[in-house]
Amino acid sequence: MNTKRVTFPNSRGELLAARLELPDDEQPLAYALFAHCFTCSKDQKAAVHISRSLSSRRIAVLRFDFTGLGESEGEFSATTFSSEVNDLVAAARFLEQEHQPPRLLIGHSLGGAAVLAAAAQIPTTAAVVTIAAPFHPAKVKGLLGETPERIVMDGQATVRIGARDFTIRKSFLDDLEAQQPSETLKRLKAALLVMHSPNDLVVGIDNAATIYKAAPHPKSFVSLDTADHLLSDTRDSRYAGEVIATWAGRYLALPDGIVSSSTPPEVIDNRVTARTGTEGFRTEMFANGFPLVADEPLEYGGGNEGPSPYEYLLAALGACTGMTLQMYARSKGWSLDEAVVRLSHQKIHARDCRDCDEKEGRIDRFERELELRGELDGAQRQRLLEIAEQCPVHRTLTKAAKIETTLRPDQETENR
Repeated sequence: MNTKRVTFPNSRGELLAARLELPDDEQPLAYALFAHCFTCSKDQKAAVHISRSLSSRRIAVLRFDFTGLGESEGEFSATTFSSEVNDLVAAARFLEQEHQPPRLLIGHSLGGAAVLAAAAQIPTTAAVVTIAAPFHPAKVKGLLGETPERIVMDGQATVRIGARDFTIRKSFLDDLEAQQPSETLKRLKAALLVMHSPNDLVVGIDNAATIYKAAPHPKSFVSLDTADHLLSDTRDSRYAGEVIATWAGRYLALPDGIVSSSTPPEVIDNRVTARTGTEGFRTEMFANGFPLVADEPLEYGGGNEGPSPYEYLLAALGACTGMTLQMYARSKGWSLDEAVVRLSHQKIHARDCRDCDEKEGRIDRFERELELRGELDGAQRQRLLEIAEQCPVHRTLTKAAKIETTLRPDQETENR
């Protein structure tokens, strides 16, 4: 993926820190805003994984730190729920001025309540997604233990959430109580997707039921099954991202399959990009505008979330072989209805290869079986067997190749 560091001002002129997740060719089909959970940040694992799942499907996502949180300027104690809504509106204004106005709003936990409230002030909103969101923003008071009583008495109090101390003022609680979520949902003019886990111990799933019931159609609900409130398991956040991308395609009027085969995406250059993070061996790839995922099997420490690199190599050889056979058959006017190529790969001792020049060490052995379907005579089938050897990928694999590797200078791009 392509992550850019950006900043934009809130309503008071304070700079908010953000990351803009883009497809590698920087040609998204739509833009989205992501609002993180209460006292969280834009760099929370769930926010990152969901945003990158969407950008891999050509939906750019701006995720940012609310005022006073993460890397953003401002004093958190001076913020309210309404000011967070204003931050979302400022983020939408930034996208409209610098790129395109957002059409998809996504909010996690209290961020979910915030995007519901902000939708009316962002007229381009076509779809809204809430993840583990409370029906009423005042639900967040339950995270503060006995602190709300002290806040009311003293005007403010310090509370520890996670590993950090936060100062909460009475104005924050008053603003939470003043919200009218039922009225907000009645006025919602966008499609709604409610995502929640029945095992959420922080915000109960009854909140999802109330949100769903109060919202007008079109609306959908997806259970996150065994996920916890923060979607701590990477598989849960990636699943949420994939579901959101597929669901949003309908309401953002994106092409079927997100990328339309009839209108190839514009690409910056002809390079394939592969990005491997710190978790396992899952590798996100971008090839000619199309997202792909590679991984290793479980027994090799991977997550088995995609084909292995060698399986992609076999796939390349198989695809090239089939294309080459069809190209030749069509030029001859032969009736090749379908070319099926089955391949396998293994490492063998060089001494066990009768036709190999190498006799020391181990070599790669590819086995390729062709199934040629159609009205072909014996001579035609034999000729197609010979033509398979002319596949460009076959020739690359059987000839010496040179790989040059360079180190790219540091840039203002997040490569996590």
